[in-house]
Amino acid sequence: MDKLTLTILETSDVHGYLFPGDGKTKEQDLGFGLFKAATVIREERCKANGPVLVIDNGDFLQGSPLSSYMERELGTGAPLVEALNKLEVDAGVPGNHEFNHGLFYMMESVRAAHFPVLAANILDETGEPVTGKAYEIFEKEGVRIAVLGLVTRYIPHWEHPDHCAGLTFRSAVDSANEYVPMLREIADVVVVSYHGGLECDLETGEPTEMLTGENEGYALLTEVPGIDVLLTGHQHRKIATVKNGIPVLQPGYRGEAVGKATMELERQGDSWHITGCAAELMDVNDKEADRPLMKQFGAMEDKLEEWLDMPVGAVVGDMSISDSHDTRIRGHAYIDFINRVQMHHSGCSISATSLFSQEAKGLPPSVTMRDIVTNYPYPNTLAVCRVTGSDLKEALELSATYFEISQDGEIGINPEYIHPKPQHYNYDMYAGIEYTIDLTRPPGDRITVLIHDGRLIKPDETLEIVLNQYRAVGGGGYYMFGPSKITREIRVPMTELIAGYFKEHPVVTATQTRNFEVIRSGFGKEEDEVLDLQLENRA
Repeated sequence: MDKLTLTILETSDVHGYLFPGDGKTKEQDLGFGLFKAATVIREERCKANGPVLVIDNGDFLQGSPLSSYMERELGTGAPLVEALNKLEVDAGVPGNHEFNHGLFYMMESVRAAHFPVLAANILDETGEPVTGKAYEIFEKEGVRIAVLGLVTRYIPHWEHPDHCAGLTFRSAVDSANEYVPMLREIADVVVVSYHGGLECDLETGEPTEMLTGENEGYALLTEVPGIDVLLTGHQHRKIATVKNGIPVLQPGYRGEAVGKATMELERQGDSWHITGCAAELMDVNDKEADRPLMKQFGAMEDKLEEWLDMPVGAVVGDMSISDSHDTRIRGHAYIDFINRVQMHHSGCSISATSLFSQEAKGLPPSVTMRDIVTNYPYPNTLAVCRVTGSDLKEALELSATYFEISQDGEIGINPEYIHPKPQHYNYDMYAGIEYTIDLTRPPGDRITVLIHDGRLIKPDETLEIVLNQYRAVGGGGYYMFGPSKITREIRVPMTELIAGYFKEHPVVTATQTRNFEVIRSGFGKEEDEVLDLQLENRA
């Protein structure tokens, strides 16, 4: 009786990080990057006792200074895909961020791939998978391996409508129930590569988030019979476990780990049967980046560094960030600057933005493109929403749920914004209004002061707010916004708008308006007197 071990290796959410650095300085050797993951993959291929299949699970084209350079200066992500080609990846799946620059940009990268890109549940106008294939059958050492590609169906809730025009996004579970039984008939092993995460705790089955359909990994495990391996992503978690006899993987992000599922197989007649399985994550932290790949892509890195070092402007005063949590509680000159840029380009008097990264350092006195793209890592464009005062208060109330009072009485972070996936970017800070968040009050009733132009905002009055596109279409659960409330758009990426602002204003002064406060105690019995005084001072 023949026996062998099938090895499935997964990368996911690389986000354009080929090299082992985040772009903040030159010549870094940090504990992530596709080329470090490549070293792990090469080692696994060498020691494998049986066939090896390598799958990239999506969110590959966006998120790093390198990907920003590709989009802004070259207008294509195809050179990034060439790294996966050189790695000899067997299959890929598009992630939600593959749609950030539009369908043409994504499809150009799909065409550049030397491997099938699979998306069973995203259909074009003809009803076919948008990438051309739903699944692929591989035959390696006599073993037939089916790989089904699935993507989170929630993309239309985040993207500009133009980026999804003509596409249908089906439930991953519904699509899996359609395809898996058929694949089960023709393959020995069925692998589902799903660019989405787990919506429930793997041990208890209890929901870990609102069941919106964004993540359907747990439902795939428990409601779709016939899956042998489940590869996940999107949430940037590190997961390696076996659930119901199915290896489940999620290898973090930026190439910090490679997921590995092993299937022990025995031949029985004309087919192979699984007799055992295991799942593990292999961190790349102590690995050396793959030298041949580093050499082949050296010219790309040189051009990136040259672009990152381009001088953009100057800052007078302090716009550096030392504490991200304090920035979100007290506001910051950098946040005020981003809101200033948004208001300048939109003509709005009210603006909202987020501190997108825990690693953001703000802007130094001499600003380069490196400083802009490492602080603002997303390819956001801007949109202006016309909303009511009630909508604005509702948005502020949702944002205020980011905080909670800790056991020691300090202002802490709501665990829902940290687990299972960090979502610090879903807390917004506004300019052009004055407001107070009182954490002693229950969620939904924490905004105790809300002022615009020196007067209290009325629930039924109409206001215009400039937001990034993700938030304007309702991303992050901000359903009080949405496509129907967008009145105009600025279709230029924010990194370009920031650079453009510096071109108009070569020297920017760091200022902090202190227009909002987060407090741990209410106004008490003197609330009306304090409010009257605030209004008097602003009149």
